[in-house]
Amino acid sequence: MVSSEQTVLLKARKAPARILENSVDRMYLFFVYVFLVICLIIVAYPLIYIVSSSFSSSSAVISGKVWLFPVEPTLRGYKAVFQNPQILTGYGNSLFYLFFGTLLSVTLTITAAYPLSRKNFYGRNVITTLFIFTMLFNGGLIPYYLTVKGMGLLDTRWAMIIPGAISVWQVILARTFFQTSIPSELTEAAHLDGCSDFKFLLRIVIPLSKPIIAVLVLMYAIGYWNSYFEALIFLKSANLYPLQLILRNILILNSIDPTMVKDVKELADRQGLKELLKYSLIVVASAPVLMLYPFVQKHFVKGLLIGSLKG
Repeated sequence: MVSSEQTVLLKARKAPARILENSVDRMYLFFVYVFLVICLIIVAYPLIYIVSSSFSSSSAVISGKVWLFPVEPTLRGYKAVFQNPQILTGYGNSLFYLFFGTLLSVTLTITAAYPLSRKNFYGRNVITTLFIFTMLFNGGLIPYYLTVKGMGLLDTRWAMIIPGAISVWQVILARTFFQTSIPSELTEAAHLDGCSDFKFLLRIVIPLSKPIIAVLVLMYAIGYWNSYFEALIFLKSANLYPLQLILRNILILNSIDPTMVKDVKELADRQGLKELLKYSLIVVASAPVLMLYPFVQKHFVKGLLIGSLKG
């Protein structure tokens, strides 16, 4: 027979532990939630406003009627975007730079970071120091331009990929991940089974490194997608321009001269179309990265946390 005291003890053991909150704790949590909601509004409202403005009419955008939801919904801005051949060309170029640039950068980063993470790699401290030295000191823009010119990469697609193909920060991040996640015992066991270093990297290290690969892919992809300065100094042919440089030329340099338009209504219509085009271009230019993030979010957070550990 189980006594009543024993029954109470058994129920207490099975019941989940509850944290008693006093009035001070509840007040603190209330202010924390209020602060987080305010931060969410500050971050989310500009994004919602841009999307709503891109679907609104040009007159509503100019008159300031758009606050939260689209006013007089229309697809005029997006039609203007996709009817512009320069934008389509720039979109294709940016996708090319993003895909091949990210593939090359992730490959070089992994092949550089993994040997540096192994303690039996001779000279790894010297090589790491040389890597870090490039983060602190550089030759400047003119030597950078002359180097790219000497390699024969000017006005070619590879000028957007090869010069910045590897980032020291990403190498250090990946090296830290390999040091903390790939034990040396696993390497020794693979070598005892006759596995070479290259085969070990391909068949064991890479399958176990999905989190850090997701981090590298997202970081490099965002960098290639947003890059325009390299195109500004290295590219001369308009058919090689990435989307960001074309957006700069359309939104910043292509201003409307009022003296060239005699009709006030036409001037207002063109000015409204320009404002509408600006918001539509922002949405179109941001869409690929926003669509990429949900697929790598799971591994991105884990890889960033593990890779940031100092070891």
